[in-house]
Amino acid sequence: MLRPDTIRQAPKALLHDHLDGGLRPATVIDLATEFGYDGLPTTDVDDLAAWFRRGADRKSLELYLETFAHTVGVLQERDAIIRVAAECAEDLAADGVVYAEVRYAPELSTERGLTLDEVTEANLEGFRIGMERAAAAGHQIVMKMLVTAMRQAARSVEVAECAVRWRDSGVVGFDVAGPEKGYPPTRYLDAFELIRRENFHITIHAGESFGLPSIWEALQFAGAERLGHGVRIVDIVDDIDPATGKLGRLAAYVRDKRIPLELCPSSNVQTGAAPSIAEHPIDLLRRLRFRVTVNTDNRLMSGVSMSSEFAALDEAFRIGLGEMEWLTINAMKSAFAPFDERLRVINEIVKPGYARLRAAESRVVAGLVAEAGR
Repeated sequence: MLRPDTIRQAPKALLHDHLDGGLRPATVIDLATEFGYDGLPTTDVDDLAAWFRRGADRKSLELYLETFAHTVGVLQERDAIIRVAAECAEDLAADGVVYAEVRYAPELSTERGLTLDEVTEANLEGFRIGMERAAAAGHQIVMKMLVTAMRQAARSVEVAECAVRWRDSGVVGFDVAGPEKGYPPTRYLDAFELIRRENFHITIHAGESFGLPSIWEALQFAGAERLGHGVRIVDIVDDIDPATGKLGRLAAYVRDKRIPLELCPSSNVQTGAAPSIAEHPIDLLRRLRFRVTVNTDNRLMSGVSMSSEFAALDEAFRIGLGEMEWLTINAMKSAFAPFDERLRVINEIVKPGYARLRAAESRVVAGLVAEAGR
């Protein structure tokens, strides 16, 4: 098995992480006090962290989403958004993440008068501050923002326009999130058409709780370039044996077109999309060579980091450094940053980083062999 230090030091790329799902528990409490939010279930840091994890792990996407009332509740002021975004960048960088696309729905932070643009600007300013702090601490990271529209609201076109306005300042794409049941991608075609006309990027939460119709609509009607989760694509793999397995037409289309799957193993277990890590479809999908990526989804609610997700996968499937590098390069190939920027991260950071780790592991093994021979 991979050592924890090796996993943490390995360069990692993250495509599916929610700003409002990754706050530090202590920050939630600080912001609630500072800005007068009185809805928290507790003001003890450890108890609050445990409360979020218990609340999310109820095998239902709809119940999982209920926990966000409190994180969104403390994200109604510009300074709060900046602080949370800066800490997000610092936390990811300290965990070995070198490239991250973190998404947020600006409409969620407009209860006290902030506009969509003001929320987006604050988010990007926080990322800038966090990247500078991370670099000063010796951790390089590239932070990008995905602007999200909420399914249960009616502002998707406004939000899409906001995403386009900030595309040259760090926003790299548009997303739709929230409960899938009753809110199919086809309800937001005007927003997706606007994004496509602007030659911009689309990722959609699909195939998490609702299944194949959600995936099909996201791809064929909405023009999704990536699938947020997409874990239910496994429902149309006719045979679980990757050596002889026959793919259904939709699954074959997704694999052949190299459409990235933004899989979030722990979150998928907590929402009931997968029974356990050991039984998560990521194992079958990676062996069938889908464009699989590993992501955190909501670090606070799920109690995870990129390192802990990779550790769980290594424990279940013995992925090793080689597979970890493949999954990371998958993510970088699928990122919405410009091609030259993605190539720089792959060639200057990811590949050299894994080469150094393999060399270090070889030295350790050689030392153990030598010691055993004495």
